[in-house]
Amino acid sequence: MRHKNTGKILLAIPVFVLTAILLINILFSSPDQHAINAVDEFYSFEQQGEFSSSWGMFHPWMKEKFAKGHYIQDRAHVFMNHFGVDTFSYSLSEPEELKNWKPVKEGPSFKNIYKINVTQTYKGKYGNFDIQQEVFAVKDKDEWTILWDYKK
Repeated sequence: MRHKNTGKILLAIPVFVLTAILLINILFSSPDQHAINAVDEFYSFEQQGEFSSSWGMFHPWMKEKFAKGHYIQDRAHVFMNHFGVDTFSYSLSEPEELKNWKPVKEGPSFKNIYKINVTQTYKGKYGNFDIQQEVFAVKDKDEWTILWDYKK
């Protein structure tokens, strides 16, 4: 005699296993992996023109540098309109952990921050070109956030 729930149980096992693997990855991922994921997410938003979402990933110190509306307007205007492109591709270096870093000489100091080199590649009406930038990821409360370097 066949049990009615056997098929449901057999389907639930792979779902349970995949869920367990995902939770283990989330809980036990290294900080450098979280940092690279944050930078990747930030530039994925930028690539898709979702500047409101990318601005939301900034560290509070960065959000003080420019208002959300101003950032959205500038990013769209400069990178998309002036460069004559709809999007760009990007690559990320391996993260480098820094024990102590400041975005400006006389500014706040961040501990356990990760530096990631980002290369954005544009193909537009003025030809093909790359923009390289050091980007910094740091955990602020429970969120990984993005900082840029402003030292001169």
